[in-house]
Amino acid sequence: MRFSRRSRRSRRKRLIEPSRFAWRDLLSESLAGMLQRPARSALTTLGTVLGVGAFVAVLGLTATTSSQIDARFNILSATEVTVLDVAREQNEFAGPAFPEDADERIEKLNGVKHAGVYWTLRTDGDVSVRSSPVGRGADGARIDVVAASPGVLRAAAPRLSQGRIYDDYVSDSAQPVAVISSSTAARLGITTLETRPAIFIGDEPFTVTGIVEDVERKADLLLSVMVPRTTAERIWGPPSESPASMLISTEIGAAQQIAREAPTALRPDHPEYLKAVPPPDPKTLRSHVTSDLNQLFLLLAGICLVIGAVGIANTTLVAVLERTGEIGLRRALGARSRHITAQFLAESGVLGGLGGLIGTSLGTVTVVVVSIAREWTPVVHPGTVVSAPAIGLATGLIAGLYPAWRASRIQPAEALRR
Repeated sequence: MRFSRRSRRSRRKRLIEPSRFAWRDLLSESLAGMLQRPARSALTTLGTVLGVGAFVAVLGLTATTSSQIDARFNILSATEVTVLDVAREQNEFAGPAFPEDADERIEKLNGVKHAGVYWTLRTDGDVSVRSSPVGRGADGARIDVVAASPGVLRAAAPRLSQGRIYDDYVSDSAQPVAVISSSTAARLGITTLETRPAIFIGDEPFTVTGIVEDVERKADLLLSVMVPRTTAERIWGPPSESPASMLISTEIGAAQQIAREAPTALRPDHPEYLKAVPPPDPKTLRSHVTSDLNQLFLLLAGICLVIGAVGIANTTLVAVLERTGEIGLRRALGARSRHITAQFLAESGVLGGLGGLIGTSLGTVTVVVVSIAREWTPVVHPGTVVSAPAIGLATGLIAGLYPAWRASRIQPAEALRR
């Protein structure tokens, strides 16, 4: 008899089916919970939108900037070689290392566009720069005087506002001419070349033939007065205290080769008297710049994501407290703890995922708009676009863990008393 009663009880237990929570019901309940207060839900997703948007924009702008660095490096820095006179370091009795025909020797090398020798003259003491006929000085500031062959000016690629640069004929005949920048002209009171203005370097007069607005290379030339190399040697002699250097502009891809060949081409008897400085490796430069930008801006993106996670956690926790009665009623009707946990995790996950999608779209649009404004080519890695919404979803799920656990711990009896 006892056996038959136990069998009947076991059959009744097997007839009671456990409560289930279908995926469709889970999604509908989660959407209903979020749509109860749409303004709060929108503000909650804002932190995730900003974090994911910053993440996509940072990686996209960094990749775009890196490509622009490569392009500009190839155009300017990768086509520039500097040769230094180190003869005094090798032999204290050695004279200037550059021969008189240094420009011609280098320009015969395959891949060289322009080349020239230059050095800075000593202009302190009684050797000062002033204009004529007004006799105006440089407001007490020192102006450097650079002796430069015509090849230096051609390699620097100047943009002239007035006049012209001196050529090989002027240099070969050692004429007293000078080329100055627009800022130097303003300091000396020179506004036009129509009156054939002259400047005095010490007691030596020089006719100004050109005013330079800007240069692509050797930007410090804009702070100097440039005179022909032969004229400087005739008046002040060869370089002594300030050793000479050479500026070489090359074709793209020829800089490393020219740097290896230049010392031997200039001084086959003593190539060690000259030191060629090739451009740095563009890959190394790009990696350093990209690393610095990534570390800085990804930190800001991470801060935005943390703020978004805190916002989602706070809002979900407040929703748990406000919906205590609803949670108790659902528990009394048969909902399990894991069902409550799944519902609140779904709500926070949807908020995070939605914020991730919107942030990805905004970040991509930001990269495109900035690139168009700067006339760049936008670069966004597909992996960034794919992973960004997943980051938003993960942020929402992590932020909802504690509130979901808190909701699952609410007892039906206690909830229904409130």
